[in-house]
Amino acid sequence: MAGTFKKVIIVGAGPAGLLLALFLAQEGVEVQVLEAAPKIDDQPRATHYGPAAVHELRRAGVLDAIQAEGFCPEGVCWRKLDGSIITDMPQAPIPSADRVTSLPVNRVANIILEAVYRQPTASVSFSHKVTETGQDAEKAWVSVQTSHGVQIFDADYIVGADGASSTIRHSLFNDNFPGYTWAPWLVATNVYYDFDTIGWHDINFIVHPEHWFMAARISKDGLWRVTYSEPGHLSRQEVIERQAEKFRTMLPNQPTPDQYKLVKISPYRIHQRCAERFRSGRFLLVADAAHLCNPMGGMGLTSGVVDVGGLYDCLAGIYRNLANESILDKYDEVRRGIYHNVIDKISTVNLQRLMMEEPDRALELDPFLKTCNEARTDPKELAKFAGIMRASAGLKHDFTQYYCTAG
Repeated sequence: MAGTFKKVIIVGAGPAGLLLALFLAQEGVEVQVLEAAPKIDDQPRATHYGPAAVHELRRAGVLDAIQAEGFCPEGVCWRKLDGSIITDMPQAPIPSADRVTSLPVNRVANIILEAVYRQPTASVSFSHKVTETGQDAEKAWVSVQTSHGVQIFDADYIVGADGASSTIRHSLFNDNFPGYTWAPWLVATNVYYDFDTIGWHDINFIVHPEHWFMAARISKDGLWRVTYSEPGHLSRQEVIERQAEKFRTMLPNQPTPDQYKLVKISPYRIHQRCAERFRSGRFLLVADAAHLCNPMGGMGLTSGVVDVGGLYDCLAGIYRNLANESILDKYDEVRRGIYHNVIDKISTVNLQRLMMEEPDRALELDPFLKTCNEARTDPKELAKFAGIMRASAGLKHDFTQYYCTAG
């Protein structure tokens, strides 16, 4: 049966844009993905998908392929700089069909891209940079710089999934992106280093006022993500040049460069920001184009994927003639509310926890760590606490409840 609209354009071929394209193409919608870059971005970025995101990946039919290449972490802990454990949370006893899954975001994007290519109603165009936008009562359109010159593409709806520097968001709201930027640099590195010999967990958060960092296994072959901070007044090049000394200061056993293999390093600024609206007429925003948060705890990546699932349900409801366009206003209202009430608050506290001035008093000063420590000996309490930590229920919303009988 033909749907109530014909086409959706998605700007941005990251995991969020491609996942939405896959969902819609599986629905039978014509989908065109436009990506400014010539290929999937391979810079070190987020790697861990929380249960709420894993649910959406399963629903799209790509989770098995992602887990076949990635893995499910077995435990998370908080440590002092000397490596001693403040408290930990083993994952093995936690009963969940949607366990936290780890795989670098570029690999996830490529897996979803392969699935999109198999859909007859979907297309993906790289080196297609959106420069201008417009809309009227009937359609929306984008002006796109391509290798063949400027082309105009139109659709019933256009979704901005084009990341933190979103062209679509800027076209709608200019430079207005309420929120703030954290003072320090965050430096994401991919490195081969033998954390297993020293008995570290799959995910480790190190609490220290200056040398706080995260070390997490991100592949089955021993690749780890080490993410740390540097003073914000340094230049990007200065940050990169200090990497070896920083590793020697903060990593266990104070390794020299010949004792590890640095694969990639990517300094970047971190933000807590949310667009004033996620809908403007026929334009919609998802994931980093809509909101940003620091990566500690994986709230940004996870919530972006959950955005996609929610927006898909809204568009599918319209397409099936089970909902009218007002459901897109509900998407805007609900997802912005979840950012402000859940994502922003939890991710902010997660980062502030690592910057704690007195790590020796962490269990006394931080209610979260204290509760985690008390729950760790009881599997039922641990499972309950893990759910609270991942904010699975708080991140999700059932937009199908707004469907109505067509007629």
